[in-house]
Parts: sequence; C-alpha cells; structure tokens
Amino acid sequence: MSEPLSGQVVRASSGTPATYAAAGVDVEAGEQAVALMKASIARAQRPEVVGEMGGFAGLFDVSVIAQYKRPLLATSTDGVGTKVVVAQRMNKHDTIGIDLVAMVVDDLVVCGAEPLFMTDYIATGKVVPERIAAIVSGIAEGCRQAGCALVGGETAEHPGLLAPDEYDVAGAGTGVVDADDLLGPDRVEAGDVAIGMRASGLHSNGYSLARHVLLTTGQLGLDQHVDVLGRTLGEELLEPTRIYALDVLDLARASDVEAHAFSHVTGGGLAANLARVLPAHLHVDIDRSTWAPHAVFGLVGEMGRVPLPELEKTFNMGVGMIAMVAPGSVDAALARLAARGVDAWVLGTARERRDGETGDAAAKGGNGGSVSLHGAHAH
Repeated sequence: MSEPLSGQVVRASSGTPATYAAAGVDVEAGEQAVALMKASIARAQRPEVVGEMGGFAGLFDVSVIAQYKRPLLATSTDGVGTKVVVAQRMNKHDTIGIDLVAMVVDDLVVCGAEPLFMTDYIATGKVVPERIAAIVSGIAEGCRQAGCALVGGETAEHPGLLAPDEYDVAGAGTGVVDADDLLGPDRVEAGDVAIGMRASGLHSNGYSLARHVLLTTGQLGLDQHVDVLGRTLGEELLEPTRIYALDVLDLARASDVEAHAFSHVTGGGLAANLARVLPAHLHVDIDRSTWAPHAVFGLVGEMGRVPLPELEKTFNMGVGMIAMVAPGSVDAALARLAARGVDAWVLGTARERRDGETGDAAAKGGNGGSVSLHGAHAH
C-alpha cells in the first residue's frame, strides 16, 4: 500500500462521490453549445477548409498558397480586453466576437496578408450553451466580414476562477502574403500621404478608462439614454469594431493604387501606431481639423477631465485604420474606399524627420518614425 500524500491519513468522504459536474464542469453543456454554434460556423467557411467541425484540429488546404512565388505566413493573436465586461452586464453576447475578429485580422492585413483562417478560445465560469453559441455567432460573422474561415476553437469552463456569468475571449489568425507584395516601413517614402478610415467608435481599446470615467466616476447606467450619443450608453459601448480587412486588401491589390503601408489604430492611439509603420527617418504631421471624433470620446474627456494627450494615446479618436499611399494614388484610393462604404480622408503627409524630432508618442513596439498631431478637431 502506498503512503498517503504528504504523509497524512487520507479518509474517504461519506457523502456523494465526487464527479466533474459536481466540481463545476458540465461536459454535456459544452456539447450542447457546440451543437448550437454549428449553423453560425457554417457561414464562416472557405473552400480550403477540410472536414467538419468537431475534430481535434482544424484543417486547411494550404495548396492555395501555391500561386505565390514566395509565400509568407502571417499570424496574429489578440483579445478584446474589458469590453467583455460591458457585454456581460448587458447580457448581450452576439457582437463581442466581431470585435475579436477585428482585432486579429486587421493586425494581419496591414502587411498585405490575406486572412485565411482563425481559431478562438473562450474561458468561462459556467458554460451556458446559448451564451457560448451567441459569442461564437459573432466570431463567425466577423470571419465572414473578413473573408476568412473559422476552423476551430475551444471553450473552457473554469469554476472557482471565473464567476458563472464571467468569460473572456481570445483568438489567433493566420494569413498569407507574397514576399514581393509585403507592405511596411521599407516601402514608405517622403511625400506619401496618410489616409484615415473612420472608426465605428471606441472599437476595443481603452475600455478600462472609458468604464472608469462613464460608469464609476460619472455614475451613468448602461441602459441610460445619453443625448449626445443619440442612444443608450450600453449601445454605444457595444458598437462592434469595424473590420477593414477586405477594404485594405482592395487597396493593396488595386492596379491604380500604390499602397505602401497600413496602420491598425489600436491601443496606444494614432501617433504611436502610425509611427511603427514609418521608417525611422520619416515624420507625419496629422491635421486634427480634417475630422470630428465620435461624441463618446468627447464625453469621456469632459466627464473625466481627461486631457487630449491622454485621450489620444488611449483611443483611436475616430480613426480605425490608416493607409500610406503614393501621392499620385490619393484620389483613386479615396474613390475605392468610398465605393466600399468607408468614410476616408487625407490626414497628412510624410516628410523627412528633423534632428531630435520625437513626435507625440514613441512608435509602438519601439521602432519606427514619428508622428505629431496639430490643430483642433472639427465639430
């Protein structure tokens, strides 16, 4: 007979035998959630997907990349931060997955890569099949908007770690780009023009600050109608992140547009994210008067007395994606974006960086050029 653990006497409980379900993990609920999400996943497929959902691994026929001379695989992973708290408090879970896809695929596409497929991970305190299916329906819709496939995922029940109504989501994506078509700082030149693409709102960044100011300091309710927003605060905060993947690819592949780089404006704000796709010797001056930020940014600033520099390093301020294009391509790029329903405009122009010029924020990631914002926003 082996010794009891730690040398202590182990006594059997006189109560009900322990089970996984009694410990808080409901395997049957997980299977029911899978059954409910099948229809959504079926709408987020590509011809290259092999087999059906439910295997240990998602399969994707990579012979599609045979058309590339030197294919480079691109990968990205992300989550949506504390925006999930808003979804949980509103008991509305069918859009948070769109945010997840946007955060992943729009990081992929900036280098010119076509998003091919995604996988997701959902951790929750208790599997409620209908809630998990709603989350996955949003992920599938995001994949459909991005033109990629949802090939697999995992739902994990973490009783004791997360409360029954709590969950978090994360995802990873893979794309492909030909080495000859790779976009980035090496292509950007002095004279290139920065074109901004309007955001749908806060997207999925800065929610810790937004929630602190609006919900805690301002004591606003998520179901409260806010006149300046034209809807309830909850509706504003849950507005899905715009997915630019197909819009970016359209510009990157267009024969009448010479696109050199793209910047996905996420955490860190406009200056830091644009600077990371500029070579070290270039600077871009951004004219704030060329656009009016969404009302929610002003609301956070006024209610929390948040200074503009803090707002600009936390939020996208109304610009979700930026294209750096050759000066002769500006009109064609704007026309293409308008035809796709994207509100876009010229933000500024790249020039040689002056000695000691630092810009408004260091390039996110540490390497890049510099960016400064000037003037006052339009109203």
